[in-house]
Amino acid sequence: MVKIGAIELPEFPLLLAPMEDVSDPPFRALCKEQGADVVYTEFISSEGLIRDAAKSTMKLDIYEKERPVGIQIFGANLDSMLRAVEIVEKSNPDIIDINFGCPVKKVVSKGAGAGILKDICLMEKLTAEMVKRTHLPVTVKTRLGWDHDSIRIVEVAERLQDVGIKALSIHGRTRAQMYKGNADWVPIAEVKNNPRMHIPIFGNGDVNSPERAMEMRDSYGLDGAMIGRACIGNPWFFKQVKHYFKTGTHLEPISMSERIEAARRHLKMAIDWKGEVLGVLETRRHYTNYFKGIPNFKPYRTKMVTSDHSQDVFKAFDEVEAKFAAHQFA
Repeated sequence: MVKIGAIELPEFPLLLAPMEDVSDPPFRALCKEQGADVVYTEFISSEGLIRDAAKSTMKLDIYEKERPVGIQIFGANLDSMLRAVEIVEKSNPDIIDINFGCPVKKVVSKGAGAGILKDICLMEKLTAEMVKRTHLPVTVKTRLGWDHDSIRIVEVAERLQDVGIKALSIHGRTRAQMYKGNADWVPIAEVKNNPRMHIPIFGNGDVNSPERAMEMRDSYGLDGAMIGRACIGNPWFFKQVKHYFKTGTHLEPISMSERIEAARRHLKMAIDWKGEVLGVLETRRHYTNYFKGIPNFKPYRTKMVTSDHSQDVFKAFDEVEAKFAAHQFA
C-alpha cells in the first residue's frame, strides 16, 4: 500500500498528471472510471486565484466522484502562494500539489514552474510555508533540474521532504529538454533508493505503454506512475496498465462503440462544464487518439477538429459509428 499523508492508495498507483486544457473535470471523470487512482487538476495560477480571474477559479471545480483529487497551483511569490492555499482549501480537495516543473516560457520567466529550479532555497522556503499554512497533504511535481549540468534532484527531494511534503512526482527531463528527447528515470530511482527518503516517489515522463509502466515499477522500483500524454484521448490507458500488471497480457482493443460513447460523453460533459465554444474547442485534441488506428479516418477527423458547433461534431460521431461499428482496431 502507498500512502499520501492519510490517503491510502493501492500498490503502485497510477496518477493522472495535471495538464493544461486536458485534465479538466470531464476528462478526469473518464480517467477515474477507467482506473486512475489519483487525479490532478490543470495547474492553476496563484496570481490568477487571488485576483479572482475567471479561468483560474473555474479550475477549482472538483466533484466527489473524482476523489482522491489534488488541486495543483503554481507561482513564485510567497504571499500569493499562501493566499492561494487558503482559496484552494475552500474547494476541499484531498491534496494540494505545487508545480515546480512546468517548462513553458511564460511561467518560467516569472520564476514559477520549472523556473524555480534555479533557486532551490526559494523552492524550499515556499514549500515549507505552504505546508505550515494548510492541514491538507502537500505534494510537489518537479523536474530533474534546470539543465543537465544542474541536476540536484536527490538533494532537492531531501529538502522538500524535510519541510513536510507527503509525496514527490518527478518528470525525468530537465527544463532545458522541454518535452524532447527521452525521459531519464535513473535519477528518479536514485531519489527513491536514497535511504533518507520515506515519502512516495512517483515517476513521470514516457510512461506510454503497459510495459513501460511495469519497467518503472519493477526495474526502477518507484512507488507509482504519473501518466500524462499517453492518456490524452485514451482514458483506457489506466485500465490497460492494470490489466497488464494482473495478467501479463494486453487488454482487448477498445471497441468502436466504447470509443464513440467516450467521445460523446466527453464532449457533452465539456459543454455542460465550460459552454459550447470552449467545450468544442478544447475537446478537439483528444479525437486523434480516441479513433487511433482507423483506416481512412482523415475526413471524419477533419470534421471533428474544424467544426465550431457541437451538433456537427456529434453528427461526425454518428457517421463514424455507422461506418465502423462492426470493426475492431488495435
